Amino acid sequence: MTSNQIPKFPQSLWMDSTNKRSIFPALEQDIEADIAVVGGGISGITTAYLLVQEGFKVVLVEAGKLLGGTTAHTTAKITAQHDLIYDELIGKEGLEKAQLYYRANAEALQFIKRTIENANINCGFSAQEAYVYAESDAYIKKLEMEMSAYSRLGISGEYVERIPLQVPAKAAVIMHEQAQFHPLQYLSALVDKFAELGGIVYENTTAVDVKTGSTPEVITSQDHRIKCKHVVSCTHFPFYDGLGFYFARMHADRSYVLGLRVTDHVGEGMYLSAEDPKRSMRCAESVEHGKLLLLGGQSHKTGQGVCTINHYEELKRYAEKYFQLEEIVYRWSAQDLATGDQIPFIGRITATSPNVYIATGYRKWGMTNGTAAALLIRDMILNKENAYEDLFAPSRSISAGTIKNLIVDNIDVAKHLIAGKLEMVNKRPEDLALDEGSVVRLHGKRAGAYKDSEGKLYLVDTTCTHMGCEVEWNNGDRTWDCPCHGSRFSVSGDVIEGPAEEPLIVLRT
Repeated sequence: MTSNQIPKFPQSLWMDSTNKRSIFPALEQDIEADIAVVGGGISGITTAYLLVQEGFKVVLVEAGKLLGGTTAHTTAKITAQHDLIYDELIGKEGLEKAQLYYRANAEALQFIKRTIENANINCGFSAQEAYVYAESDAYIKKLEMEMSAYSRLGISGEYVERIPLQVPAKAAVIMHEQAQFHPLQYLSALVDKFAELGGIVYENTTAVDVKTGSTPEVITSQDHRIKCKHVVSCTHFPFYDGLGFYFARMHADRSYVLGLRVTDHVGEGMYLSAEDPKRSMRCAESVEHGKLLLLGGQSHKTGQGVCTINHYEELKRYAEKYFQLEEIVYRWSAQDLATGDQIPFIGRITATSPNVYIATGYRKWGMTNGTAAALLIRDMILNKENAYEDLFAPSRSISAGTIKNLIVDNIDVAKHLIAGKLEMVNKRPEDLALDEGSVVRLHGKRAGAYKDSEGKLYLVDTTCTHMGCEVEWNNGDRTWDCPCHGSRFSVSGDVIEGPAEEPLIVLRT
């Protein structure tokens, strides 16, 4: 039976089609290691894998289950084509930095390819052409400028006037010899190899702080300690800030994906629209459902979008308009962090903590940026020269334009902080239907309420435990999202994503 209905619950293709996953215990005692890597996505797993190969005793720690975070909700394009970025980078950061950014991501792609070939990993890796296409005449000039940037940087590319998809496209820029894969099948294999080499993994172990010094200690929520020589934070948002004020130097975006069965012939290639709202497309194979079209887009700042299910509806309308839609098999969303200058923060967290490293701010391009981060951090720990250290350094100097972006972001934070406090709410918990969440009035104060499909009521204080902004209900994912710095909480108030470390306060009727 086919259905054009949007699935009731979110589920990513990658998680649904990864059956064999190793299970690891939680940390229940104090331990020692050479290196503690915190975060079980592409950055953390690749970093741990690289370092254990160098003979270090490496511990990999994940708050939930490995492979359950941002990496499980990507579209999994392995590409250095990160939208129309290179002309902009040349203009704002200079030709040398733009070239370094491209090289770092191109080398990351080659590392993934070599790793898959050498280890014979079955993860659907395939070479693809990557397209950024313009739907309107207004963006043709931008494509021409980007193609000029490709030429200046030595990027293998091409300007074309049509693309192999039946969607509006006036022209496109192609980056040759890019790729795509199944990210969890790839990383599952790396986890197994990490463990075979003596690496230690702990799941359901939440790192909350670092005691710095010559032998830093990672402190968990259960107050267990990992004493080590180096700490690497690969937790999407750094679990430890170290007075780097990263919450004020990045903003969080959400975007959405539908996994579709269509009757059209959809060929090869990976696609991204130049205009907003973004439309991202690629195909993927599913054992159960066959060839699927992954259609993504509808980006907005976390906690600041319209009713979130509407973003899925917009993607559905787009699919129905340009494809012969047979069934919507999957839906999922992702959260990504962006820095002011669009270049990730990779390296020492601050100058005063030389043995604590972070990797964050990939701006939707985590497959290559996350891999580049692992390669750079390995070299830094080995005291090996790396050409990309200054480019990605979290302590790097920033341009006037970047400062302006940060000011705008923080004014936006202040606006939402004030607006949340002044919002008038009249709805009551008893007004909720089954499987409905909303901000309500409880005992004369603002509260968050969700009534599940069996009538159980969950009530939380809507004040984010990070910096006091008021969270908003995300009905697409059934979460409470903070519009200020992107923290996300479950219906019961537990932290899903930082920078918040403490759960929302649970309320009683």
